[in-house]
Amino acid sequence: MTDADALQAFLAPLKRLAARHSGIEGQVLWAAEVEEGWQVQDDTADLLDAEEIPFYVEGLLVEGFGLIWHVMAEAGEGRRDPDHVLLMVWELGTPPPPAPTAAEGWIILDSGRWNGQAAP
Repeated sequence: MTDADALQAFLAPLKRLAARHSGIEGQVLWAAEVEEGWQVQDDTADLLDAEEIPFYVEGLLVEGFGLIWHVMAEAGEGRRDPDHVLLMVWELGTPPPPAPTAAEGWIILDSGRWNGQAAP
């Protein structure tokens, strides 16, 4: 598999999510110092629209950033529809903070990690 194929395979779940759930939004978090964890991107108050998510992620990965994504949903019984996507970004070559766990009332429906290639 080429690097381009690996990148497209990594992006595929985000593209499917955007196609199926056009109202979903993405929130970008940037790695701070490991001790400080993740910080919300501060140059914009807006969240990414569904169709912007895979394009934004692809641009970051091509530029050499690492990324963890979590599709979040409200916890509870019954069907769980995705609510939003957390996009956690760091510079490759530096260790990222640990990925956050779901806060009370939320669950992680799906996730992915890119360390220069797709990782479990």
